Amino acid sequence: MAVSYNKLWKLLIDKNMKKKELGKAAGISNSLIAKLGKNENVTVDVLVRICSALDCQIDDIMELVPDDIKTI
Repeated sequence: MAVSYNKLWKLLIDKNMKKKELGKAAGISNSLIAKLGKNENVTVDVLVRICSALDCQIDDIMELVPDDIKTI
């Protein structure tokens, strides 16, 4: 399973918020925002900070998606 943060970016659009504003509100660095943009793993603490800043639940900002199934 892989992690997707597409829900986070959609939520930011709905709230008319930029990534930089999210970083400031959640107290996270630009490098962590970049990791989220690449769907890389981040700590639960980072996710909790984002949820607190956006007043939402974890499933509002991320989802697990199946890995691509490769055929031989």
